[in-house]
Amino acid sequence: MMWRWTLLAVVLGFIIDLFAGDPRWLYHPVRLIGNGISLGEKLLRPLFPKNRAGERAAGTVLVILVVGISAAVPFALLWAAYHIHTALGVALETFWCYQLLATRSLKDESMKVADALEHGTIEDARYAVSMIVGRDTESLDAQGVTKAAVETVAENASDGIIAPLFYMMIGGAVLGFAYKAVNTLDSMIGYKNDRYQYFGTAGAKLDDAVNYIPARLSAWLMIAACALCGLDRKQAKKIYLRDRHNHASPNSAHTEAVMAGALGVRLAGPAWYFGKLHDKPTIGDDIRPIETQDIARANRLLYSTAALSLLCFALVRAAVQILCAAV
Repeated sequence: MMWRWTLLAVVLGFIIDLFAGDPRWLYHPVRLIGNGISLGEKLLRPLFPKNRAGERAAGTVLVILVVGISAAVPFALLWAAYHIHTALGVALETFWCYQLLATRSLKDESMKVADALEHGTIEDARYAVSMIVGRDTESLDAQGVTKAAVETVAENASDGIIAPLFYMMIGGAVLGFAYKAVNTLDSMIGYKNDRYQYFGTAGAKLDDAVNYIPARLSAWLMIAACALCGLDRKQAKKIYLRDRHNHASPNSAHTEAVMAGALGVRLAGPAWYFGKLHDKPTIGDDIRPIETQDIARANRLLYSTAALSLLCFALVRAAVQILCAAV
């Protein structure tokens, strides 16, 4: 019974996210997932040998537990809510779908960077961008700060919006939570450093797998959305086809390549992480220097892509429901 209302819950959650964003006073369920990952790592590491095989086994167990619990708990609560009353189930699922999306918060946080660049100091801008990126920001100039903000909007268009929408349209908030668990595992333990080189392997590989289709869907939807917000669709497609593999991750460069082409700027390239310089390939052509206004342009493309994605996914979901009902 609960799956019949998934489409309504996702659409309502999407709309609420656009208007309400992510209030700081509201405890986010992804924080619970993060706390569970930290606790699980602390408990599991001592139980396995301190070697490559042992750490990989411990990390795999952690992934199974975290993803399993992250899906099982929402499923149980939604099952109970829908059996008490349909309206209660829809309300709860809508609220969770809203929390699992990040369209408004991504726009708001990135525009804080633009505001700092236009009205504050470079230190203000560096601090604002440090809140949304994982790289070192202390030495970034104004163009470096702008580029980092635009890249974050591009990459998170997939991870924070299109991919959650994709999975929620398939399996509601339950599958949305499972996706967020995988995404959070990768962001916390998916590093290739001494601590997580082997322990984080399962989490990183699973994240690559679950984002494979959404990353590519996101790119093509973003190319199509260029026509909705007056950006260069042909250049976006050209750079996407050329530079979509210019990243260590098999998925991360797809939306970045589209964004670079749409704006006519060059993104990525060498960057500092935890005090170490990483020589990353560039994405896009240096047709013009990147400027502060590109953050707003990136967000226009973000919103257009999100709306187009919702429409496309909703139509597919509705068609499937109609066909299933007719059989």
